[in-house]
Amino acid sequence: MVNILGIQILGIFFAVFMLYYTFLQMKRKEFTAREYSFWMVLWVMFLTVTVFPGLLDPVVESLNIARTMDFFIILGFMFLVGAVFYTYALVRKTQKRVEEIVRRLAIKNGDKKEKII
Repeated sequence: MVNILGIQILGIFFAVFMLYYTFLQMKRKEFTAREYSFWMVLWVMFLTVTVFPGLLDPVVESLNIARTMDFFIILGFMFLVGAVFYTYALVRKTQKRVEEIVRRLAIKNGDKKEKII
């Protein structure tokens, strides 16, 4: 019998909710089949590790980390830093594209105004 802690119950609810939300995103055709598969596998892995945290003991021990929760916190920070950097890079790329479009439109509209005068 597996002893389930309160944090595990919270993790189970979160994983089930995210599985459902991912399914809804696919039904709304906001995710491709590839994206849907990736997220479903990720949430199932999360659910598995939440219910059976002992599966990570060999990884945690090999990295010389005291507790599995410390491992999750480190992974969480790494993920957040990576996600913020990726989002920043996308915003900068979009910003440059918008600047270029505005510049082209300004030049195009400037030429029209000069012809009128």
